[in-house]
Amino acid sequence: MELNFSKVEEAFFKEAGLEKITTRIPYIPVDSFPKLGLLSAMSFLEWVSENPDGVVSLPTGKTAQHFLNYTKLILENWENKKTQDALVKYGLGATKKPVLKDLQFVQMGEFYPISSKQHNSLCNYAEKYYIEGFGLDRKKALLINSDEIELAQNKHFSEIFSDYSIDLTLRYREAKTQMEQLQQESIFKIDNWCTNYENQIREKGGIGFFLGGIGPDGNIAFNTRGSDHFSSTRLKETNFETQAITAADLGGIEVSRKRLVITIGLGTLRFNPENKAIIYAAGEAIADTIKDSLEREPVVNYPASSLQKLKNSRFYLTESATVKLEDSIECFYNCGPWTHKKTERAVIDLCRKINKFGGKLTLEDLQADKYCRRIPDLNENTVQSVIDSILVKLKRGMHKEVNQVYYHTGPHHDDIMLGIMPVTNRQSRDASNEMHFAVATSGFNAVTNHFLKDLLVDTRDLINQGKIEMINFPDFFDAGYKFKWDKDIYHYLDNIAAQNSDEKRRGVCHRAVRALVSIWDIKDEKGLKQVIEEIIESLESTYDGGKNPSEIQKLKGMIRELEEELVWAHYGISVKNVHHWRLGFYQGGGSSSQPDKERDVLPILEEFRKYKPTVISLTMDPQGSGPDTHYKVLQAIARAVEEWNKEEDLSNLRIIGYRNVWFKYNPWDVEVLVPVSLNALATLDKSFSECYVTQVNASFPSYQLDGKFSDVAQRVWVEQHKQIQFLLGKNFFYQNDSALLRATHGMIYLHELNVEQFLEEAFSLEKSMEGIF
Repeated sequence: MELNFSKVEEAFFKEAGLEKITTRIPYIPVDSFPKLGLLSAMSFLEWVSENPDGVVSLPTGKTAQHFLNYTKLILENWENKKTQDALVKYGLGATKKPVLKDLQFVQMGEFYPISSKQHNSLCNYAEKYYIEGFGLDRKKALLINSDEIELAQNKHFSEIFSDYSIDLTLRYREAKTQMEQLQQESIFKIDNWCTNYENQIREKGGIGFFLGGIGPDGNIAFNTRGSDHFSSTRLKETNFETQAITAADLGGIEVSRKRLVITIGLGTLRFNPENKAIIYAAGEAIADTIKDSLEREPVVNYPASSLQKLKNSRFYLTESATVKLEDSIECFYNCGPWTHKKTERAVIDLCRKINKFGGKLTLEDLQADKYCRRIPDLNENTVQSVIDSILVKLKRGMHKEVNQVYYHTGPHHDDIMLGIMPVTNRQSRDASNEMHFAVATSGFNAVTNHFLKDLLVDTRDLINQGKIEMINFPDFFDAGYKFKWDKDIYHYLDNIAAQNSDEKRRGVCHRAVRALVSIWDIKDEKGLKQVIEEIIESLESTYDGGKNPSEIQKLKGMIRELEEELVWAHYGISVKNVHHWRLGFYQGGGSSSQPDKERDVLPILEEFRKYKPTVISLTMDPQGSGPDTHYKVLQAIARAVEEWNKEEDLSNLRIIGYRNVWFKYNPWDVEVLVPVSLNALATLDKSFSECYVTQVNASFPSYQLDGKFSDVAQRVWVEQHKQIQFLLGKNFFYQNDSALLRATHGMIYLHELNVEQFLEEAFSLEKSMEGIF
């Protein structure tokens, strides 16, 4: 393949250390999410220096933050020595400082209908970060402003589509009512607007520089799976994967299911044959989509594959996003010395490839495989050596530990449960073990306005019926509300056992009252009712996905905290052993700030000093390619461990890294395999459904499954068990002397590290960016 890389791309490609690439579209791997933003920013500025008045279409979303930050940082510090050194290093040393003001911006997509005044409107994002932030000329920009798209009788979309639902069958069928006639006429007006938008892009010569992310189904902009490769700008429906991804922006999948989109088409991107169309992506979760987009012939199943027809198309990827590519697999085996980890992967993958249990593999099978044949000293005992090493990992996962102080952490509520609940449940069964659970953020974004409003209406009704009796105690509003928070938990669990849904709801309302009094400093029942009414009014006047006042955010967070306490109280964990860090970097809305030592690190350090854990667990994503919050919590915990290590001998402290529904380990990546029984799977599902009352209806589901996160976790554990079962054989499990292994139908992978190893991994991303700016 002729790469035809620019100077910037050549520099980054050389730094990646790849000798060649064999995909249908060239790609450049980098070692972290921030580096991806740096590459994108450098490439953009390189193109702008050559096309100062060119037509650009740039990303509008959270994943664009590193691109935005680096573009501004480079331009604002262009003459700075460190910046100049970075420019020289990455191929821009002889380039004059680019000027952005004459660029012609094209918005690639927008939800419809949505007011451009809303902070979650993509038009609003483009105005804030590109027109104002980059200083682009609004007159030269093409924006998708729903408020300005003309509809029937010059009415606003809120009058035509009052419930925000648009029936596109009206394009093809007869309108049956007067309102349907208005809607039908409006849909055709929107279609005409889209055609005009497309014409304006083409009159400019088409898009010259495109930078965008890629969705889990391979979508570009809102061109979802099945989109015609010659499509133009249009109003269209989305699919479940897109709805799940955008649920966080729009206030829940209940909203995103109904919301249509206006998007440029794949044909729009390809109109200008010189278009530099760049897709950037991070994380192993997207790896299958990347493989299908880059290695298959162009098919409508994978929209990004349409870019194979553009000679200047590129993929910029984190290394974790490339792991399924044949090039990456080759590099895994060829780069560096051969290790047992490589042997494990080669043999385990071969079992799956040829559908054969490990014990049935022959030397001929190994010699016929292009990776297994590379194993040094390949012989009849090679497979057994892999089986033996996996059995050691499995034995570690079955070992019963005593006299430990476990401090399990999760960035969000439900992360610990979805990552390692079968592990923690076994640990808690031994009375000599001390159990602690900590959630780093308040998690208020996961509570919809609709849920909170319904809860407050129920609370108000129970107060009016005299069923919140604690408010009648003489000292309740002074100090009484501070006590017996654990009683709410016990009341709820009692009524799980009694299967009394009304009383479970009353338990949640009790906790809501305590939270209200705590946050608003309420002094009497009259004030309590007044605050409830004010909150309901505020929620009713807030658009879906809109940012709540800080007090309401705190209330939502305290409801999430109740859920976490309920989960662990199932297993006898006291409320005092469930800790709520509420780290300050978590602000909600757009991108959150970076962890701060005084605000975020020291509170964690105080916890470690106080409880002196012997084992700390946390989500591990040192490349920062999973959820943003996960990486920031990892950094805060790592800083706290680093400081604690200066004060005490932590040579015996173990750090357990886990992953769950957002990112997965492989058996060759880890040191511990934990068997999961059917009973443990049932416990997970029951606990999740009973305790995470804000999540049971899956307002913010995983794009992997239209259902609860507990179902996704179970699917992951079952697939991981199949992976091990392929190697060890089914009879290893159902004929085993161990009752636990006979009952095993799932598997959890854990990465165990000492302090030195943990800090090295945790800070690997920071080290990759050291010295650039």
